Amino acid sequence: MATMNISLPDELKEFVDAQVAEQGYTSSSEYLRELIRKQRDVEMLRGLLLDGVRSGPAAPMASDFFAQMRARARARPATT
Repeated sequence: MATMNISLPDELKEFVDAQVAEQGYTSSSEYLRELIRKQRDVEMLRGLLLDGVRSGPAAPMASDFFAQMRARARARPATT
């Protein structure tokens, strides 16, 4: 695991310390890792949404689309 040192103004350090205590994180590093993971997920979702927008206009679905999907799901053998 790589190490990264950051400097924070006192106000932000106090906020991080409060979040660690209030949210049950074991350390400020754990809290910051969680924030970074959430931001990564937001960026990934944003990319997927933009891909969808760029893919062009939506094609209409058949009125029985979901009924067909349910029938296909019921016809599949159960997995264990």
